[in-house]
Amino acid sequence: MTLNNLYARFDWAGARVEPTPLSSPRLLLLNRDLADELGMALSEPQWRDLTGGNRLLPDMEPFAQVYAGHQFGGFSPQLGDGRALLLGEVVAPDGRRWDLHLKGAGKTPYSRFGDGRAVLRSSLREYLASEAMHHLGIATTRALSLVSSEEPVYRERVEPGAAVLRAAPSHLRFGHFEYFYYSGKPERIPELLDYLIDTQWPDLTKDKAGYAALFERVVEKTAILIAQWQLVGFCHGVMNTDNMSMLGLTLDYGPYGFLDAYDPDHICNHSDPGGRYAYDQQPAVGNWNLQRLAQSLSGVIELEALQQALGKYEYLLLSTYSEGMRQKLGLEAWEDEDPALFRAMFDLMAAQKVDYSCWFRRLAQLASSGSVPDSLLALLSTPEAWTDWFGRYQARLAREGRAQAEKAGQMNAVNPKYILRNHLAQQAIERAEQGDMSEADRLLMLLARPFDEQPELDHYAMPAPAWAESLCISCSS
Repeated sequence: MTLNNLYARFDWAGARVEPTPLSSPRLLLLNRDLADELGMALSEPQWRDLTGGNRLLPDMEPFAQVYAGHQFGGFSPQLGDGRALLLGEVVAPDGRRWDLHLKGAGKTPYSRFGDGRAVLRSSLREYLASEAMHHLGIATTRALSLVSSEEPVYRERVEPGAAVLRAAPSHLRFGHFEYFYYSGKPERIPELLDYLIDTQWPDLTKDKAGYAALFERVVEKTAILIAQWQLVGFCHGVMNTDNMSMLGLTLDYGPYGFLDAYDPDHICNHSDPGGRYAYDQQPAVGNWNLQRLAQSLSGVIELEALQQALGKYEYLLLSTYSEGMRQKLGLEAWEDEDPALFRAMFDLMAAQKVDYSCWFRRLAQLASSGSVPDSLLALLSTPEAWTDWFGRYQARLAREGRAQAEKAGQMNAVNPKYILRNHLAQQAIERAEQGDMSEADRLLMLLARPFDEQPELDHYAMPAPAWAESLCISCSS
C-alpha cells in the first residue's frame, strides 16, 4: 500500500485540517474485501482509530476541499467539505488509485454553521446504500469502515455521533469546477483537469483536445449512471451539482430511496416539496447539471465540442435504458412496438401502485403461454385490467420462441430480488442505535447477492409494509 495526497498540493483548492477525534469510537463495520483490494492490512484497533479521527496513517495529509454548486436550481458560490476530509490517496496493489474520504471528521472552514459531525443514522444509511449499489453493478463510492461514538450530536433530536470512511477513485465533483469558474479563478480549472487526467485517464492529452475528450467521457458516464438508476428504481434525492461525480459515480447518499410502489412522480426527499429531484425528473436534471459543468469549462473547451458532447447525452441515456428494459422483460431482440408495450405496462403499474422490484422479479415466472402465476397476480389490485397487456406480452415472448428457463434466467440476472428498501434500512438503524449490529450485518450479506434466490430470506423480498409510507427522509438523513 502506497499512501500520498496529490490533491493536497493544491493549497488554493481547500484547506489543510486535522480531523476532530470522536471520543471513545467503536468499530461497527469493516469492509474487509475492499480493504484487501486496497492493500490496507490494518488491525481492527487501527481501523477504529483511523475512522474515528484519532490516529492517522503515515503520509496522510487531511485536506478539506472547496467547491460550489447549484442546489435545487440556485447557485451557492462556496460549499466544500463541511464535515469531511480527504485523508489521502491509496495506490492499491493493482496500481489503481483510491481517495480515502472521512465523513463526520469535525469542523472545517466550510462547515458554515454546522458542527462538522455525522450521526449513526445517516452514516449507516450511506454504508448500506453504497455497498448495495456496488453489488447491483452501478458505479458508486464505496464504504470502507464505520465507527460510532457516545458523543452526542444534535439534529432534529440528540443522536449518537459516527463517522464513515469511504473510498472512490476520485471525489471530484462538478462543483469543483463551478467554484473556480464563478470565483474568478479560471486559471485553476486546467490544473484540476490535468490532475484528473494524471490520476484517472492518462490516455488523454493535457490540452484542449484532451479536455474536450474528458468532458465527453463525463457526459457518457453520467448518462449511463442515471439510466441505471432508472432501471433499478433508485432515487438519489438531492442531485445538486456538488453531488455529481466527474467519474459518473453515485456520490453522497442522503435522502435516497428505492421505489416501493411504482410512482413516476415519486419524491424520496421531504426537503424537495416541488419535486425537482423526483424519480422521473432525474434524467433531465442530469442533463441540466452537465450544462452547468459545460459552462464552467467553456474557457478551456471550444463551444462546439461542448455542444457535441452534450448532444450525446439523451441518446446514450435512452439507448442504455431501452436496452436495460428489454433485458428486464426477457426480450432477446428489439421490435418497433416495444416502447408502446413498456408504456402500457408502466401506466398500469402507476395506476395500481404495483411494487417495482417485485413486479420485474416475478414477471420472470410468466411463460409465453398459459396462466399468469399467482405470485404475480398477488401484486395487482385489479388483475382483470391487465388481461390485454398480459396477452400482448405473452404474444411478444412467443414470437421469439425462447425456452422459459433461458428467458427467466436472463430476467433474474438483471432484476434484483433484494433491494435496500427504506424500511429495511430503518430497522437496521434502530437496532444499531441500541448497540445491535446484527440486522446491518444481515442486510450487507443479503445485498451482496441481490440477484440470488436466498430462499431462507424471502421475507426481505416482499413489498414494503404500510407503515413504511410514513418514513420521513430529508436532507439531514
